[in-house]
Amino acid sequence: MRILPELALSTFQVFIQILGGRQLGRKERGVKMANKLINDMGLPKSISNIFTARNIITAKDALSHTDFELMELLDVGMTEVTSAISHISEVVSPPAQSALLLMEQRVRNESLAGHLPTRLKGLDDALCGGIPFGVLTELVGPAGIGKTQFCLKLSLLASLPTDFGGLDGHVIYIDVESKFSSKRLIEIGMKSFPEIFHKKGMAQEMAGRILILRPTSLSEFAESLHQIKVSLFQQQVKLLIIDSMAALVLGENDNGAPRQRALGCHISFIKSLAEFSRIPIVVTNQVRSQISDEPLMYSFQAPNHSRKKDNHATYDSHLVAALGINWAHAVTIRLVLEARSGKRFIKLAKSPISPPLAFPFNITSSGVVLLDDDGIEMKGPEINTIHCQGLLLLFLAVRSEDYVLSE
Repeated sequence: MRILPELALSTFQVFIQILGGRQLGRKERGVKMANKLINDMGLPKSISNIFTARNIITAKDALSHTDFELMELLDVGMTEVTSAISHISEVVSPPAQSALLLMEQRVRNESLAGHLPTRLKGLDDALCGGIPFGVLTELVGPAGIGKTQFCLKLSLLASLPTDFGGLDGHVIYIDVESKFSSKRLIEIGMKSFPEIFHKKGMAQEMAGRILILRPTSLSEFAESLHQIKVSLFQQQVKLLIIDSMAALVLGENDNGAPRQRALGCHISFIKSLAEFSRIPIVVTNQVRSQISDEPLMYSFQAPNHSRKKDNHATYDSHLVAALGINWAHAVTIRLVLEARSGKRFIKLAKSPISPPLAFPFNITSSGVVLLDDDGIEMKGPEINTIHCQGLLLLFLAVRSEDYVLSE
């Protein structure tokens, strides 16, 4: 069987990719193998010289012709052509791999890639160590639920010395809505890490490792990102936080397609920044009200027929993450922060390595604290439905038309 190497992909690889596995560099490897010289493939000298004489130099050159075309070009018999092409295909085509082997490779790569522990045991266990490096992690929830509190704690954890479980680096915090509080940051540090923050000058040193940027538009944001890419390695940046992406998009005057294109460009750049820098990138998102006839995000979610229209008592069940489906596909980890019956929950709504889980939590002087490390598994619409029962800011969710981007 003849397979062009840049198109070769085993069934098991497709299977794993659908499940969320990423075959990094597959295209690059395919191109490299396609350009492999025929003279370096171990063919008999007599046949390889004929290929060279007919200007068929690489594997791609040979595999782009039919057997009959090669017979005519090389002026050799079908047996010689079939034998040569079989040998070339075997050399350049990737070997078939089992689903088990690919899964083991992914787990091994995840552990080598690194994580930023959140110090929330149940969540860290579910994420195999914490917030992963090299991908986008999203925090989504209504105003006042605790997204910024979560980000402040992560900032401290990234800046802590490695002896105390931190990353001993700098943090870039893009504070779009001016919610960053140095006072609150120091309070969380004093309560969570008293052995560090009670030392003379340590509070100022830790806070000094966090650089705050406050862009007022998407264009300023884009300029900041390009500057960040240059300084990531020079400044030993170990965490990038964008709080919040939705506020930036909502602040633009353009609607519909222009806004979608702008968001799409930024999504691509942020993802490439994560992969280039191999650091965790955490982005907060807001919520919006769900349109009654809006399709569900995933096909496996059964519709919730129990929702009542125009009933403020059940309004919370109409809330979904803002920014649309393209954004949802761009993030690797989605953490939903919500409130039900006066209790707050962190839901691990999207992860390639964990089932959807919900953890009850409180916000204390030391930041976000889990009340139970045993997550509650979720199914169906509950995975992406966002509740905010019992919050005073219940009706501050943005209007649907502000955030529905044409797909």
